[in-house]
Order: sequence, then structure tokens, then C-alpha cells
Amino acid sequence: MTQPIQIRMGGYGPPTTSFSKSLKSIGDKLATQFGDRVDIKYVWNIMDLGFKGEDILWLVEHGLLTLGYQSSSYLTDRVPELGFVDLPFLFANNAQARGAMDGELGAYLVRKTEERINYRILGWFENGFRHISNKLRPIHVPADMKDMKIRVLPSEIQRRTFELLGANAMRMDLSEAIKMVVEGTLDAQENPLANTVTYGVHKFHKFHTLSSHFYISRPIFFHRTSYDSWPEDLQQAMQKAVTEAVAEQREMAIEEHKQSLKTILDAGCEVVELSAQEHAAFVEAVQPLLDESKKTYGEAMFGMLPKL
Repeated sequence: MTQPIQIRMGGYGPPTTSFSKSLKSIGDKLATQFGDRVDIKYVWNIMDLGFKGEDILWLVEHGLLTLGYQSSSYLTDRVPELGFVDLPFLFANNAQARGAMDGELGAYLVRKTEERINYRILGWFENGFRHISNKLRPIHVPADMKDMKIRVLPSEIQRRTFELLGANAMRMDLSEAIKMVVEGTLDAQENPLANTVTYGVHKFHKFHTLSSHFYISRPIFFHRTSYDSWPEDLQQAMQKAVTEAVAEQREMAIEEHKQSLKTILDAGCEVVELSAQEHAAFVEAVQPLLDESKKTYGEAMFGMLPKL
């Protein structure tokens, strides 16, 4: 009897997140279609096993996991082109961002990533627009962030962004950031509201600013050696299941944002919604980086952005 094809799906959040639910949706569809031909297992949160969130990158690259997801910012040191989508205030809304990642820009970034890493990327989950939380004071303008110690993803673009905003930006993995938030040694962090609530940051940070400074996607990447060895019908079914899961996850993300905002408010936290003038002050502060990016990435990449 032929051995079933082993598919190990991994993430770094509890089973209740939109990302975990989407992995389960993928697995359920494949199990229904292929039955005993596949053996599907899940590791919802690798951090529960002592790994860092960033470890999912090498766990998939070397085949210990078959597929996973991670914010694209974690790959920018190896794939510099991914730094483009780390630029602050690059996207105006979800529709434009999704159009970019599902269109020419996303396809270009997939090619550049697969050229350098043993991945096969089949889609982009939405980590969404990111907002600032902190334990010190309300943030309305960049001056409110002066010398504030803030965790950023391992991306030089993101570090530079918050330096321009006056903060002390610290690149670190999620697991390190959570530990420092709990200990009180980290003043601030930035994340979609759903992540802020999922990891319990709102229990330690009273002040939240809906800054929407970055929009980050999470590529769904496969151990390419394994994926390319699969029969064609399984590859096609996986691509279809991932495409459907992306659409489902993005809808769940909208609801997660609403519910997370309610949770933050119910916890007694203060939420700042920036006025147009306050938002403009943030954009103005990072303008040197945006100007530099025209030379770094070239007009061609900016031309891949969908028109508003």
C-alpha cells in the first residue's frame, strides 16, 4: 500500500485566530478530497513548543513543516524587494493592498522570494494595517513618541520608520517582545489590533493609536522540494484550497479587528483615532524614507501599485 503524503501545517497563534482557522479549512478540504492519500497534522503555535515565531521560516525551508505563514517583514534581510511593502503609508486601504498582493506586485515578490529560498508561495494572508500601543501616554503626533522604546519586526525599513518618528526602535522576534511587554521593559509595540489582543498586550498597554502606518501580508509558503514532488492533482487542489482560504481569512480579519477594538475598550484602554491633520504629521515625518525609497526600489515597483 502506498504511504500517504504527509502534510504538516504550522503557525504561531492559538487555534482561534483567522490564520489557524484558515489552515484547518485547507486541511479539511484536502482530507475530504484525497482521504487516505494524505496525512494532515497541525502545529497551531510553534511558540508553545519553545520555538520563536521566526523559527517557522527555517522549519518550512528545511522541510520539518510542509507549510506555514509569517509576516513578509521577517524575510526582508534575505529578499530586499520585500522591504517595499514595509514602507509606511504605502497603501490607502484594504482594497488597494489586497489588489497589489494578488496582482502584479505580489507575483513579482513571489518570484524574488522563490529565487532565494526553498519555498513555493501560493497566496498572501492579510495581517492588515498595524497600530501602536504603549504603556506611557496617548500618541497623537510623532512628538508623543520621543525616545519611546518600541518593538518592530526584523525589518530595516520598519526600524528606520520609527526612528524618523522619534522612537527608539528595537528589532526583535514576537516571543521576545511579549516577554518584555509583560516585564514592563518595553514601552510600545505595533501590531494589528487582533494580534495585540491575541497575545494579551492590551492587558499591559493602556494607550492605543489607530495609526495604520504599515500594511503587512503573510505569505503562505511551502517546502518547495515537498510541494514540487506531489502529483499534479494534489498541487492543483492545494492551490485552490489556499486561494479560498485567503478569501475566508481576509473576511475573518475584518471581524477580528472589530471584536479586538471592543475588547481593548472593554479593558479600560484609551483609543486614539488620528485626525486628518495628525495623520499628515506622521506621513510628513517619514517623508525622507519615502523619498529614499524611490531610488532604492525604482519607479517600476511603484508602478505595480493599483490606482486608487
